[in-house]
Amino acid sequence: MNLVRAELLKIRTTSTWWWLAIGAFVSIVLAFAFNAWLASTVLGGDAETVGMGGEQSTPAAQAANIYTSGQYLGLMFVMLIGILMVTNEFFHQTATTTFLATPRRTSVIIGKLVAASLLGFLFWLATTVIDLVAGAAFLTITDHGTQLGEWPVQRALLFNLLAYAIWTILGVGIGTLITNQLGAVITAAVLYLIGTQVVGLLFLLLSNLLGTQAVLKWQVVWPAVASQVMISEGQSQFVPAWWVGALVLGGYALVSGVAGVLITRRRDIS
Repeated sequence: MNLVRAELLKIRTTSTWWWLAIGAFVSIVLAFAFNAWLASTVLGGDAETVGMGGEQSTPAAQAANIYTSGQYLGLMFVMLIGILMVTNEFFHQTATTTFLATPRRTSVIIGKLVAASLLGFLFWLATTVIDLVAGAAFLTITDHGTQLGEWPVQRALLFNLLAYAIWTILGVGIGTLITNQLGAVITAAVLYLIGTQVVGLLFLLLSNLLGTQAVLKWQVVWPAVASQVMISEGQSQFVPAWWVGALVLGGYALVSGVAGVLITRRRDIS
């Protein structure tokens, strides 16, 4: 518990997380505006014009989308926090002191993983409160009700929490793999923002090559896509079931956590 408190204190004494929090807030505002427009279009009877239908065009599905606004960039920001929790030790040359104070390196990494999950929870809580207040007001004004009693909405909120926790853990894993702070941050951001688009393009080309759109579902193997899938309602020829996304993201968290522990235990710290 003392290790977790120490990790949280390290984050609180830096200004970086403030900038990331501001970035997350801006992303929520922009995403909410888009999702509100999308909900108005879909629930207004023009779902086909935006490529939606079936379970995805229900009030509950659109409410779930609104209440998780800002997830895409929000997850990147918490991932960067996880990275900084590790790379700050090497950037400020405090890694040696940390491991001398706590010789059991496994305990140090586990402490970072727990602290990262707690920070992910705090980011989720803050963003969800904003989404709930604004979303409930929007849905009530448009005569659709808050939809908060619907299971698809509740599931989306819970799995969004899981996504935030997992992505901070992924950040810790990336930080243990790439200890250079600038290199780790740039690599992770590029893979998240550009890599996701490249993966989508590659699967689109593959589907055209094979003559089937079923292959598009396999985009879920990419963690950013898995995060979006597991908070979505229903499935289609393009989107697998929500539990597939949850399993994929859970697998990434497990691998990242174990890899972080093993790499740190064997690394020469001097």
